[in-house]
Amino acid sequence: MKRLGYLTVFFAMIALFGVHVYAQPAQPVAATNQAAAAAAPDTVDPGAIAALNKMGEYLRSLKSFQVQAATTRDEVLDDGQQIQRDSHVDLLARLPDRLRVEVNNADQHRLYLYDGKNLTVWGQRVNFYATVAAPPTVAKLVTALDDKYDIRLPLQDLFLWGTTQSKVGDVKSAMDVGPTEVEGVTCEHYAFRQEGLDWQVWIQQGDFPLPRRLVITTLSDDARPQYVAVLTWNLAPSFNDATFEFDPPPGAQKIAIAEQPANAK
Repeated sequence: MKRLGYLTVFFAMIALFGVHVYAQPAQPVAATNQAAAAAAPDTVDPGAIAALNKMGEYLRSLKSFQVQAATTRDEVLDDGQQIQRDSHVDLLARLPDRLRVEVNNADQHRLYLYDGKNLTVWGQRVNFYATVAAPPTVAKLVTALDDKYDIRLPLQDLFLWGTTQSKVGDVKSAMDVGPTEVEGVTCEHYAFRQEGLDWQVWIQQGDFPLPRRLVITTLSDDARPQYVAVLTWNLAPSFNDATFEFDPPPGAQKIAIAEQPANAK
């Protein structure tokens, strides 16, 4: 394999991994009910927390699933102007140790493959890939990538809800906004606030409490950029072991993922 020059590797890393900005814009929120409108600031509704925990418990009970997400992110320019960026995410998981995530947008087409031993990230348009040793479960993988490489997997919160890493205790305000629909599915709309973030989740009503829509607003930025994801679920996906394995395509060049300094966080 040809040796890559320093600048070539640098730009390859940008093309492969992109910039990790995960705050994005929402569509208008459904009309709130009177109870939500009257809720006092920094009031934690136990029912909203219970619904969040129930959703997390249900997600942790799933053995395999596929989620397709239409996402929108606000990118804030240096002068404060906001630009919307749209992406499509296709996530397939077989728990506890298989994951495939494909992200496609105007700038990048990335594929994350985890086979229980290694994680490979492939930038299809530039044909660069990187492989690192990985922990034995998806849950541990999510944490290790964030801590060691500053890489946040798309929709990684789906693997954190219902665990001690969900940080439900950090919630300072929680309210039940009321019932509404997301793409024809009846949901209950909840709003939460914690340090630096406002976030909302629409949870499917009934026996399958799945998150159907998510909005995250970054409060630490005066522009209040938002991230929006609308989720479509398949709880009986078809796949085989090869689905999670990476076979380098012709001409693909391997690069390394740099670890972030130990004191970076």
